[in-house]
Amino acid sequence: MELKFTKQNFAEEVLSSKQPVLIDFYADWCGPCKMMAPVVEKLAEEYEGRIKIGKVNVDEEMELAQKYRVVSIPTFLMFKDGEVENTYIGAMSAAELTEKIEQILA
Repeated sequence: MELKFTKQNFAEEVLSSKQPVLIDFYADWCGPCKMMAPVVEKLAEEYEGRIKIGKVNVDEEMELAQKYRVVSIPTFLMFKDGEVENTYIGAMSAAELTEKIEQILA
């Protein structure tokens, strides 16, 4: 299940997470973001229980976007033990995103 991360739940859901966390920073008006949405959703289901996968709407959560220096979307941040482990910018194939998830789980 894909989660929605906000300023209110970020510390608990992301920073304190025992599992790695993949966050998709997106906006409703962003074409490449819309293209990635079904991919992210599918991976959230496939990896449920192994990695948390969720989204941050940059228009609604500007503070989080600024804190993590998200300047272009989609941007994917991979967190492990409360720290940003990797940053990926731009749309990518499902295979590429799966590979990046597998790397963090290895």
